[in-house]
Amino acid sequence: MPTVVDLATITDDCLDIFIDKLQEKGESNDKLNKLKEDDNYEGIKEALIPDGYNMIVTPKEIDDLIVNMGSVVARGINMSLQQC
Repeated sequence: MPTVVDLATITDDCLDIFIDKLQEKGESNDKLNKLKEDDNYEGIKEALIPDGYNMIVTPKEIDDLIVNMGSVVARGINMSLQQC
């Protein structure tokens, strides 16, 4: 389960959503269609990192997620050791 995501990934996903909204309104053109088809992650990453804009983001409920994942892993280890 991913606990962090970088800004380039978020930007790429937002770009796809934005283009979808333009297409729904009929405001899309060939350039936007090509932009949506391409994988823009590397290009976005190259644009952000040299200027120091790339960052790592965590969900607001990260503390609860980590506690829950730790509990699941601990239970799995306990159950596997009790079987021996």
